[in-house]
Amino acid sequence: MARLDRSRLDAIRTGGTVDVGPSPTGPERILQIGEGNFLRAFVDWMVDRANAAGVFDGRIVVVQPRNRRQGTVSVLQSQEGLYTVFIRGCQDGALIDRAEIVQAVSRGINPYEHWDAFLACAANPHLRFLVSNTTEAGVVYEPTGRPDGACPASFPAKVTALLLERWRRFDGAPDKGLILLPCELIDRNGDTLRDICLRHAADWGLDGAFIGWMTGANHFLNTLVDRIVPGFPADQADALAARCGYEDALMVACEPYHLWAIEGPAALEAELPLARAGLNVVWTDNLTPYRYRKVRILNGAHMALVPTAFLAGADTVGQSVEHPVIGGYLRATLRQEILPTLAMDDGERQAYAAATLDRFANPFIRHALLSIALNSVAKFPVRLLPTLLEYVRQRGSIPRRMALALAALLAMYRTTEIADGLGRGVRGGQPYPINDSGEVLAFFVGVWKRYDADGDAGALCRAALARKAFWGRDLNEVPGLHAAVAEALSGILAGDILKQMEALG
Repeated sequence: MARLDRSRLDAIRTGGTVDVGPSPTGPERILQIGEGNFLRAFVDWMVDRANAAGVFDGRIVVVQPRNRRQGTVSVLQSQEGLYTVFIRGCQDGALIDRAEIVQAVSRGINPYEHWDAFLACAANPHLRFLVSNTTEAGVVYEPTGRPDGACPASFPAKVTALLLERWRRFDGAPDKGLILLPCELIDRNGDTLRDICLRHAADWGLDGAFIGWMTGANHFLNTLVDRIVPGFPADQADALAARCGYEDALMVACEPYHLWAIEGPAALEAELPLARAGLNVVWTDNLTPYRYRKVRILNGAHMALVPTAFLAGADTVGQSVEHPVIGGYLRATLRQEILPTLAMDDGERQAYAAATLDRFANPFIRHALLSIALNSVAKFPVRLLPTLLEYVRQRGSIPRRMALALAALLAMYRTTEIADGLGRGVRGGQPYPINDSGEVLAFFVGVWKRYDADGDAGALCRAALARKAFWGRDLNEVPGLHAAVAEALSGILAGDILKQMEALG
C-alpha cells in the first residue's frame, strides 16, 4: 500500500472515504515549536479547517523541539507535511467517525541539524504566529549561553533567539512582532514564556531597544487548550489504512470536542478568525475560569488516574474507567476529593465532571496511560497538587485517594538506569519507558537505588517530597502527607494497590 503524499490527494478526494479540502497555497504565517500528536490534531487541524473555509490563508512550519535522533519532523517531511486525523466519538448526541487529511503544514525543521533554517524563518515578512507545546517541562528557565551557530536545548531560548533574529532582520519594525500562543498547560503560559525570554535577554546582554521591541511589538498570550488526543492508533492502524487506501505513519486519533480559549485583545481575533470556521475558539479578557475548570477537573482526574491505574494493570483510560475497582476509585476521587474543593457553582462542576467521565469512556479512543504519563513530575504540581493542598486547607486532613496517586507516581518512577534519555520501569515482569527530564530521572535512579539497599519506603518518600524543584515546596511540611504517602507506597510495593483503591473507592 502506498504511503500518503501530495501526489495521491486527487485520487483520495475521488474515493470519498476521507475528507480532503482544497490544498492551501498561502504563505507560511505560523511557526510551530512542537511536532507531537496534540498540536497536529488541535492547532494544525484548526488551521486546515480555517483554510478550507476561506477565513484564513496560511501554512505552518513545524519545528522539532527536542534533540532526538528519531523525530517526527523527518517522517512529516517524507509525507510532504500531510497526515490524517480521525475524529471519533459522540457530539450533540450524534456518532462521529470521520477521517480528514490535514494539509496546513508546509514543511518541518530539525533545528539541531539546521539551525540556520530555523533562524531564516525570522526573515519571513508573512510570519505572524508562534505556537508551541513542549509540555509543562518545556516552559522553564534554564541558564543558557547565547546561541552561537547551534540550537539551544531550551524552548524559551529558541524563542528569544528567533525574536532577536527577527528584530535584526527588520530593524526593529513594530509591525513585525509576533503573536505567541503557547499551548503548554501551565498557569499564565504566555506571561511565563515572556518572563523567561526576558531573563535570557538579560543573561545575553542584549540591547535595550530589542528588549523594548520584544515586549512592545510582540503579544505573549495566555491560552487554554482542551481536547483528548491519544495519538497514533497503533492497534487499529492496519484497519484504518485499509479504510483510507493508503499508509500514514502520522495518523492521529482524537475526540470531537475541542476548546481553545485565548486571553488577548479582541482586535487580534481578526488575524486568526478560527471561530468563523465553526471552531470552538474563544477570545476572552479573563482566561481563569476556563483554565480552573479544565485543569482541576479533567487534568486532575487524569493525574490521579494514570499512575494508580497503570500500576494496577490497566493500559488505557477507557480500560480504567470501565474497570469496577479503578473506575470506582476515579469517580470517588472526583466526587469526594476534587469537586468539593472547587470554587464553582455546584451544578457546573458536577456537569463538567460527568462530561469528563463520558469523554474518558469514549469507546473509539484508545488513550494510553503511558502517553499521558509524559513528564508527570512537572504535571503533578500543576494538575493535582493545588487541589490536594486546598483539600487540606479546607478539611484539615489528607485526601487519601490523592495521596495514593502521589505514592503511585513515585512507584511508577522506579528505575535504576537511564538509557537513550528514558528511565526503565518494570510492571508484571515487563519493562516500560519512563519519559521525563534528565534531572528528574537521575533523582529517581538515586532514591530507588538507596531503597533497594535499605528497604526504607519512608525515607524514599521523605527525600522525594522534600524536592522543592519538583513541587515548588517541601511537601513534608504538609501535616500528615508524608505518613499517608509512605503508607500507600509501602502497600503498592507489597502489590496491593487494587486493594487500596477498593478500600478507598
